[in-house]
Amino acid sequence: MGKNQKISVIKSPRKQKILLLLLAGTAFSLSRSPLKQIKIVNRLTKEWQQIDRAYLWRTIKEFNHKRLIDWQEDNKGNIIITLTEKGKTTTNRFNPDKLLIPKPNTWDYKWRLVIYDIPHNKRVARDALRYKLRELGFKEWQKSVFVYPYPCREQIDFVIEFFDLRPYVRQAELTSPTNEAELKLHFKLK
Repeated sequence: MGKNQKISVIKSPRKQKILLLLLAGTAFSLSRSPLKQIKIVNRLTKEWQQIDRAYLWRTIKEFNHKRLIDWQEDNKGNIIITLTEKGKTTTNRFNPDKLLIPKPNTWDYKWRLVIYDIPHNKRVARDALRYKLRELGFKEWQKSVFVYPYPCREQIDFVIEFFDLRPYVRQAELTSPTNEAELKLHFKLK
């Protein structure tokens, strides 16, 4: 990508998911392992079925306009969509494996809470969420309650959407919790 090109900002978790699915399709086409291809196809089929077709078509047009994708139609009427370099770079910004929460220069004295109550039949997603929160630097305040000192709503919204846990997770901001000194010590805040 050239120095003068800007990375597109995609704030909608649904649009982020569509771009990630397109990236996974690219991964499929580059994968030489038949087992890996089958695994990706099975996962993609389920994910694509959950997206409203009209919304998907509008989003694809938007991505094309922003030069995140290119598409071509073959002589059989099939549309082949590929991510551009700009699209790949943009996608990497919200790839769950590369997700980061920027740390501001000054703390705003607010605590961000992620609270969840996820049913047992979604325990794999629940464990993945818990793992991701820890990986991002959250402190488990008590069971199913995590705390973090910096703004992170956009990143957490993406993680919640990525793991399909929207109905079970809540976010809140808190000032002056009862054990604030312990939290400040944990996060090395003054």
